[in-house]
Amino acid sequence: MATNILTFSNHNLELDSKKIQDSLVGLRQQLNPSSLAGLSQLERQQLRETYKAEYGEDLISHFQRYYNEEDDGLKSSSMKCSLCALSLWILDPHERDAVIAREALQQEDEINFKALVEIFVGRKSSHVLLITQAYNKRFRRLLDQDIINLDPPSPFQKILVALAASHKAHEADVSQHISKCDARRLYETGEGSLGAADEAVVLEILSKRSIPQLKLTFSSYKRIYGHDYTKAIKRGEYGQACYYAKLLHRSMKGGRRGIETLARTLISRVEVDMDDINNVFKEKYGKDLTHFLHEAIPSGHYRDFLVTLATRCNNNNN
Repeated sequence: MATNILTFSNHNLELDSKKIQDSLVGLRQQLNPSSLAGLSQLERQQLRETYKAEYGEDLISHFQRYYNEEDDGLKSSSMKCSLCALSLWILDPHERDAVIAREALQQEDEINFKALVEIFVGRKSSHVLLITQAYNKRFRRLLDQDIINLDPPSPFQKILVALAASHKAHEADVSQHISKCDARRLYETGEGSLGAADEAVVLEILSKRSIPQLKLTFSSYKRIYGHDYTKAIKRGEYGQACYYAKLLHRSMKGGRRGIETLARTLISRVEVDMDDINNVFKEKYGKDLTHFLHEAIPSGHYRDFLVTLATRCNNNNN
């Protein structure tokens, strides 16, 4: 008897919940994660709530429980990756970042500082506040305190603690002094640098400053250096889309940890700037992101899930 491949409806959340339940209790239905990749954030939230009401268990806990099962069929690499990715995908963005931060701090071999920096540098300050609240609620711990207590100590600690508290400074009045300092940092890390641009600095400023503060910074940049910052961007390779395009390209050559980074990046950016990332990626590497995904990941539902995420349009994610 052939195994049925699940597809999900757009409106019947009860039926979708039953399909997920049946797929993981041996009823000869195979979970196809790419079907869930098309759900919007609101639809994912509704699906999670419906599943909880129908079966009395959180959908994320359900995926994680079967991820940890000893059944050989379920422990296949593709299924494990799919369940792990789906767990992140179903979570609200701030809760997802809280989980990623916790996992980064608990890496067995070494702390995943890159994941932590991406969270704090690539998110708006208001989102960082929600991350710290979700971290405390989910793990009964303080994120900034866990970073402070890292052992062995790391030079990243002070920077990460400051970024974790950046939401407190986001509400401050517009500052002429900060605008001049940020303009100088943008110049020194960009067109005024002899080496490669420090993209983390650019991401930090663009994501952490309020719109009025950024306007003042760009005005200071033009006054000090004689041209708009946008011209400097066109001359170089700055901005979030470029950063994440290069990160995705590198991650496909990084083994298991690289594939985890790949999935984490796609999941976190698909509803933010995936269109821009795809455009930059093709411009930089000559082929679509999906072409590289097909080359880097074995065929199967996990690859289909990531390809579906990579090809989603931002304007269809509401």
